Amino acid sequence: MNLHRLLIYIAAFTIMGLSNAVIPILPELANLSTNSSGGFALSLLFSAYFLGALGTMLPFGILADRFGNFKFIALGIILTVISGLIILFSENLWILLIARFIEGSACGAFFPAAFAILSKLSNPGRYLGELTFLFNAGLATGALLSGLLADTYLKGAILVFTVLTFLLTTYLFSRCGGLAYPESSEKTGVLKGSYFFRKPYREIKELLSRSNFGLWLSSFLLNGAIGVLVAYYPDYSLGTITKAQLGISISSLYVCAMITSLLGGHFKVKEKNLIRIGLGFSALGVLSAIKYPLLGFSSLGGGSGVATVGFALAVAKMNADRGLAMGLFNTTIYAGLSLAPIIAGLFAEFMSFEKLFIVNGCILAVALILKN
Repeated sequence: MNLHRLLIYIAAFTIMGLSNAVIPILPELANLSTNSSGGFALSLLFSAYFLGALGTMLPFGILADRFGNFKFIALGIILTVISGLIILFSENLWILLIARFIEGSACGAFFPAAFAILSKLSNPGRYLGELTFLFNAGLATGALLSGLLADTYLKGAILVFTVLTFLLTTYLFSRCGGLAYPESSEKTGVLKGSYFFRKPYREIKELLSRSNFGLWLSSFLLNGAIGVLVAYYPDYSLGTITKAQLGISISSLYVCAMITSLLGGHFKVKEKNLIRIGLGFSALGVLSAIKYPLLGFSSLGGGSGVATVGFALAVAKMNADRGLAMGLFNTTIYAGLSLAPIIAGLFAEFMSFEKLFIVNGCILAVALILKN
């Protein structure tokens, strides 16, 4: 295997593993701080990561085209190690929030560059599929390992992935002498302002037209539902299930998403039907998780995997630049994951978690009746 591609794969796994190792222990991290403010602090800790990714994904993607993709892959790895070290050694809420934002920024630096590099290879479908698989495998492993190690050492999984990222990438960087300059043939001159502003503005305006509104809203609601359930379930399940059971349940979301996303591309079903099937199973999963966490998270993950394939197929057919359309699609994903838990946190102060999850599932079910 090409060493540069191996670096991308390992980094994708460890970056996602560290990001999700925090999830099962969110209530404990929030309680470690003396300036914690209950459920809202928990929602901020969850969403800070996605706000970091949401705010940096597009700018870092543009800069990676300008200065070289591998430089931003290196930046993503370095930021991941920094954020892991901060989380390991700090108990202050505001410092933890900054660390989570840095962790999200690492994702924003890494993934646009990684997708850009792999999409240029001779067999991009295979390599992008492998990257997506490892992306979800990292999420699942992070949640599972965190749940298993929490009783022994609360930040055990964070320590594992921080050390793993540091050691593996240090070794690989030492082997990649030309890492900083593998794209010397790329154009690195100053790009005209019209490239950044006029053409993208026109295409974004078309993509946000009324005919596409249902698609973007559905993607936002689906990922918002995932964000709310994952953010608040650790607090909701305190005293009812063990940390190991919580880690297994959350990891099942990503395992099922891995399986169904691979299978969804082989279904001879129109993209609209894939989206509706996925949304239906996802809404059922959100509601089922109230009493049956493993079943609920599995159904939510399986449904989201199918729906995401449908969304991607629908976006690919839009009459717009492919990269811009996919960028907007990813923006709706991170907007849902980051903003929905914050909005839910405002209601968590006077609404029980069970009622919050019921409303969450019902809102997602509304997406099934959207025409577009």
